[in-house]
Amino acid sequence: MKNLKIITSISFFILLLSCKVEPRPINYGKDACHFCKMNIVDKQHAAQYVTKKGKQFKFDAIECMVNDVVAKNDENSIAKLLVADYGTDGNMVDATSATYLICKEIKSPMGAFLSAFSTNEKAMETQKKLGGDIYTWTTLKDKYTD
Repeated sequence: MKNLKIITSISFFILLLSCKVEPRPINYGKDACHFCKMNIVDKQHAAQYVTKKGKQFKFDAIECMVNDVVAKNDENSIAKLLVADYGTDGNMVDATSATYLICKEIKSPMGAFLSAFSTNEKAMETQKKLGGDIYTWTTLKDKYTD
């Protein structure tokens, strides 16, 4: 009976550890986009989300993640939404608080010209230089819902 309790406790502990709700680093050049299946190589436009159950979904472009989230229409099951902060290779920021710029002067992997910025100020500074339109997470989802 003691052995059963010990085995049950250890199994429960291992189960808890295996369901971490933390993003794993993107393995650029090897990981494939969940939405379009292309290899993820661009560190300035990658994105990912982690479900509340700990399942990882990685994307080669922000527009792929937005399309996936809009299509599933179940953002409540997502624990973390992350996007690459444009201009800081590999740095991921919270997608819901990022500011987005659609600008024809900044190419993205899937051709939507969509980039994310950690602050509104950075996005507006880039917009002043290159043009384009500013979006929030909510307005971006609305655009992709249409």
